[in-house]
Amino acid sequence: MSSNLNLKKLCAFCGREFVAHKTTTTCCSHRCSSLLYKQRKREAKTKAHDAMTDFLISEKPLEKIKSKPFLTISETALYLGVSRPTVYSYLRNGELKAKRLGCKFKISREDIDNLFRNPEVFAIVAKEKQPITEFYTTKEVLEKFGISNSWLFKVAKENNFPKITQRGKTLWSKPHIDRFFAKSATKEDIAEWYSAAEIQERYGMTLSAIYNLVSKENIPKKKVGCEARYSKWHFDKAKGVAVDEPEYYTIPEAMEKYGMTRDQIYHYVKTYGISKIKVGRIVKISKQELDNLFAPPKI
Repeated sequence: MSSNLNLKKLCAFCGREFVAHKTTTTCCSHRCSSLLYKQRKREAKTKAHDAMTDFLISEKPLEKIKSKPFLTISETALYLGVSRPTVYSYLRNGELKAKRLGCKFKISREDIDNLFRNPEVFAIVAKEKQPITEFYTTKEVLEKFGISNSWLFKVAKENNFPKITQRGKTLWSKPHIDRFFAKSATKEDIAEWYSAAEIQERYGMTLSAIYNLVSKENIPKKKVGCEARYSKWHFDKAKGVAVDEPEYYTIPEAMEKYGMTRDQIYHYVKTYGISKIKVGRIVKISKQELDNLFAPPKI
């Protein structure tokens, strides 16, 4: 049953005068009622956010950090007023040093403070670009890595490979091509790995120097629990230590040498677990393991 009341009211949202039929009515329309509800919700959220901010300010996290002799990465970022990736860049560049304790790195607050006791004059160091002197022709890239012409140009465009045209031939930067295909090597093909502690013991390198070399040479790495591992073969090669280059057959070379079909070669590879790798689209199998399999028996 409708109410017989006619009450003059002012809308709580827009302030316009209207006639209400209930004493509890506060808005002149459904639209104003919805907008008033949203406004009150926003005000409640703002109030809660301000209360949380006031609480954090009252806690004074910087004061607590200043009393600690060793800081985590997050605490160091808060102490310096920078982001976590920036702190990691300081560590890679050797500007800060850290010690791993369990799964976390700890940085001495004294080392952080010492950074600013002897400030250096700011100057932008211009990095001298090294000229590229080694090149592949398009044909050499296609034959070496077993890729198509269209795929090469697509990857070159995506990764901005340097190239020049000479006497009608396109020449590609050899370091950039080799670096790209080295990165695409699968981790399953790597048998031996270094931990950071083993590298420090063998080569006497700091953590920041290790990170720089891994980044510069694109050395494959993986994570085991909380610890990073680095490819032993790639690291030794980057440090100039002589390493044995493994020898491989391509499938056509194995077929020609042993007079077998492609299916027969793949049968022996699968049955006897012969090691194989993939370079681009070309599958290569271990030369030593295949030769040992078909070697004449000895008593």
